[in-house]
Amino acid sequence: MKSLRLIGLAAAAVLLMAGASNDPAERLPDPAKEARARTLFKEVRCLVCQNESIDDSEADLAADLRKVVREQVSAGRSDAEVKRYLTDRYGEFVLLKPSFSFGNAALWLTPFVIVLGGGAILLLRARRAPVAPTAPLSSEEEAALAALEGGNKQA
Repeated sequence: MKSLRLIGLAAAAVLLMAGASNDPAERLPDPAKEARARTLFKEVRCLVCQNESIDDSEADLAADLRKVVREQVSAGRSDAEVKRYLTDRYGEFVLLKPSFSFGNAALWLTPFVIVLGGGAILLLRARRAPVAPTAPLSSEEEAALAALEGGNKQA
């Protein structure tokens, strides 16, 4: 059972190593730096595919971005510095999970605010006091109404 688990882990590691780059020459010689770069690949959006990370994408731009990330990591830059370099160059859209900012918060919260505001308006309208009932008709008004109703029946 233990050996089966080790074989499974080894197979998973081989598949993970083969995912981002089929060319071993592109990989960094230091396994720790390559692992950091691979982690960053999963956090960076392919600007061509837009819904894939550069780790999953086959686009030429994704390959270029993987190369840039590897260069930045091999130069000793931290993950935050690599992300900042990419966002300075390509904008915050390049990150699959953009950092928190008030602009992003407004973008995400505006639909909820609109729905809650609309619900509040509907609730206030439903709770509004009903219109006061009208005064009863006087005897002259009842006679005029009866005359009108009687005239409509004959026509």
